[in-house]
Amino acid sequence: MDNFTFCTPTRYTFGRGAEDKVGEIAASLGFRHPLIVYGQGSAVRSGLLDRVVKSLQDKDIECSRLGGVKPNPEDDLVIRGIEMCRENVEIDSLLAVGGGSVIDTAKAIAAGACYDGDFWDFFCGKAKVEKALPIGVVLTIPAAGSEGSGNSVITKREGQVKISIRTDYWLRPKFALLDPELTFTLPAYQSAAGIVDMMAHIMERYFSPTEDVEVTDRLSEGLLLAIINEAPKVIARPDDYQARANIMWSGTLAHNGICGCGRAEDWSSHALEHELSALYGVTHGAGLAVVFPAWMTYMADHRPQKIAQFARRVMGVDLADDRAAALEGISRLKAFFTSIGMPVTLAQLGVSDPDIPSLVTRLHAHKGDPLGVYLPLSPSATTAIYRLML
Repeated sequence: MDNFTFCTPTRYTFGRGAEDKVGEIAASLGFRHPLIVYGQGSAVRSGLLDRVVKSLQDKDIECSRLGGVKPNPEDDLVIRGIEMCRENVEIDSLLAVGGGSVIDTAKAIAAGACYDGDFWDFFCGKAKVEKALPIGVVLTIPAAGSEGSGNSVITKREGQVKISIRTDYWLRPKFALLDPELTFTLPAYQSAAGIVDMMAHIMERYFSPTEDVEVTDRLSEGLLLAIINEAPKVIARPDDYQARANIMWSGTLAHNGICGCGRAEDWSSHALEHELSALYGVTHGAGLAVVFPAWMTYMADHRPQKIAQFARRVMGVDLADDRAAALEGISRLKAFFTSIGMPVTLAQLGVSDPDIPSLVTRLHAHKGDPLGVYLPLSPSATTAIYRLML
């Protein structure tokens, strides 16, 4: 196990009606005039946004609003949000009402509003986040785990460049309100994509070259088993409160850092998927359902040990040979993804004729060569992995 520092400053309020406490909690943490960031209308149509605003106003908290965040969020709305913060000096915080795309947008605004240059400097590595406006979250989609992480993913429209940043502290929300009932109306496909996303967040940490991390491994395996157990219930009965609650909390624990304590993290599968969603506009979780089994299949031939451990401990495989166990575990994982309505090939994802050379060139230009740490990947290796997705 490696040395580590683990900091989780987010205050979580979980359960029915959690969102109604937004005013009380925001006031207690010193929010006086948040910029509310939300998506393309569901928070408005459902009445959630009005309830949030009323809760704030009941505590004498004024607010500004910025709507229109799209899946795979882009830089234009971040730029607009930063401009709003600079034009209205009363804005002292961000409040994201939505899922990962909304939260990531709010985080980018929070950092950019405290920086004199282009916020994209943080994403392309020219600058480091050293200050940000405080952020609060009312979560409506359990998937990205951004309500508990210091991470943000934004796409720059020029060149369709999708890049993530990670911070230990500054971009972690000060509070997050999680009400499973707000997820009852999510379409089955969106719920399933979110389930894959949270599993992938665990697996990016689990598939690590660091040895002797039994406690962190067992935490990860337990979460994966819980997700696999609860997922079919959510798909079959969207208003199953207990299943929704378990899935929602799993999404937070998957990405708040606890599953990475004491080890190096890989993240090459996310990088492979980011190029797919940047070029082809696919749903992130659905893309990961195609990418991860392909990445694991490549590893079964090159470094099968941890894939085999996953197969035995999570997927219930009882085979002695590591490669055989790994391949059977991958087959069972793909069957699970299929059972909840997720694609497992590029064609099923809607990408029938991918430009693999372009994907590989962009991937290594954005993420370096080699890529990843479980087994560092050269362009020839990532080409092979993209081909396994066919």
